[in-house]
Amino acid sequence: MNQNAQFMQFIPLIIIMVIFYFLLIRPQQKQMKERKVMIDALKSGDKILTNGGIVGVITGLNGEDLEVEIAKNVKVTMVRSAVAGLATPVK
Repeated sequence: MNQNAQFMQFIPLIIIMVIFYFLLIRPQQKQMKERKVMIDALKSGDKILTNGGIVGVITGLNGEDLEVEIAKNVKVTMVRSAVAGLATPVK
């Protein structure tokens, strides 16, 4: 009977761990996977938003580096991980 009581003390802890997994860990893993797919799918001509808040158009790809035109005849080179997302026009 004493071992059963000890096991019953761990049930709330196990339930809390399961709740944390489904509310915090699993959604974050899904978001990271979607971000990786987006970054891998970048192509020339895509309009992007950088982590610094700069909007530009990809003009060239070179492995992990992107050449981004941020203004007319102004191009910068940045790494793919600096892309926050694709810039889409507001409707």
